[in-house]
Amino acid sequence: MRLLVLGGSFNPVHVGHLILAEELRWEFGYDLALLVPSHRPPHKDAFDDPGPAHRIEMLRLAVGDDPSIAVDDCEIRRGGISYTIDTLAELRRRYAIEGKPGLAIGDDLVPGFPAWRDPEGLAEAADLICAHRSCDEELPLAYPHRYAHNSLVRISSSELRSRIASGRPFRRLLHPEVYRYISEGGLYGLR
Repeated sequence: MRLLVLGGSFNPVHVGHLILAEELRWEFGYDLALLVPSHRPPHKDAFDDPGPAHRIEMLRLAVGDDPSIAVDDCEIRRGGISYTIDTLAELRRRYAIEGKPGLAIGDDLVPGFPAWRDPEGLAEAADLICAHRSCDEELPLAYPHRYAHNSLVRISSSELRSRIASGRPFRRLLHPEVYRYISEGGLYGLR
């Protein structure tokens, strides 16, 4: 199986995440896009985190019965700080991966990639795929990589949390089941 890995906090998962997973899987010919929520990202604070159980459930609701996208909670189960190099090693042990897995990196993370744990090892263990998240240009990366031709969906989880907390509209930015889950659970300061 050709596997594409998309990590992140998914706090909350939104339509931009799902569109990106679908487009990258198709463009690069992967069989499965695997969404891997972090327990605690090393380079980002977890603002307004409702907790791993809620983030996992929202991901599962967003993915539904789509056979081309799945959720793996290995970083949540592992606990502590989530390092991508550890995740790739675990996924390789658990999945019958053909060739190198693809590792999606948003262009917002490209400048900081050299500071990740073992960037050389990551570039060796996976095919790095840079995805447009914040701009149309291709940012330089000193490791072998390919840039995706994905749609630029200008929405972020932090913006969603802000919208929810301030009472601004957010419904159409989420999968309907995720919207229902947040609404019924009163997550992110929903009033």
